[in-house]
Amino acid sequence: MARRLEGKVALITGGTTGIGAATVRRLAEEGAQVVFTGSKEAEAAALCAETGAAFHKHRVQDAASWPALIEAILAAHCRLDVAFANAGTESGDASIEDVGIEGWNNVVAINQTGVMLTVQHAIAAMKRNPEGATGSIVINSSMNATRPLGNYVTYSVTKAAVCALAKSAAVHCGQKGYKIRVNAILPGVVETPLIQQIMNAQADPAATRAIYEGMAPMGRMAQLEEISGLVAYLASDEAGFISGAEIAIDGATTAGMMGV
Repeated sequence: MARRLEGKVALITGGTTGIGAATVRRLAEEGAQVVFTGSKEAEAAALCAETGAAFHKHRVQDAASWPALIEAILAAHCRLDVAFANAGTESGDASIEDVGIEGWNNVVAINQTGVMLTVQHAIAAMKRNPEGATGSIVINSSMNATRPLGNYVTYSVTKAAVCALAKSAAVHCGQKGYKIRVNAILPGVVETPLIQQIMNAQADPAATRAIYEGMAPMGRMAQLEEISGLVAYLASDEAGFISGAEIAIDGATTAGMMGV
């Protein structure tokens, strides 16, 4: 593993499971000092023991708690170089006819407001780096930003919204003269522990797996290491001229379709 992130400090939201936990591992392996947030304390403790990362219990949608989190990171490490806005949820979502206002507000609060607060406070922290405003911010969107789900309207809307947020923030940072890059990644179906649980809970797990794998022309699901590898690349200096991008990592699921 190339230690491309040696000397860098990274913040990952929603880092206790799935893509977030995989990215904690990957960025730590690449040399970064990693701070991650979430609510699952048992999973966090195990991940800290494994990687040496630091955990802060935190809700991304809680605006009032962000300054203290940023100050804690700067007090411990004196800088912030990478932020991965990963925390997200589908809880309470439904179709446009069935979604309730509480479900809508919950998903918007975490997936959209939480991402905005992550980006806003990451920029503020990166401006305080000793050498000036520099860093990389990555937003975890979804292929459903461009291929919305009929039964998850709020999730689809928020994932599209944060792509616009990434572009707006990237343009702003460039115009301000900050060396801060902002990009969005759009994963397809990823074989996370949650997806594995869903498959195993079905009457025919093999058939369910075939459905998930059949969504991509490449005929499989993404692996966690592939998603975290993309985040690591965008966090690194190798991606120094990539900003304002939407990068699909979905095995060509959204690329197009075959003709007759």
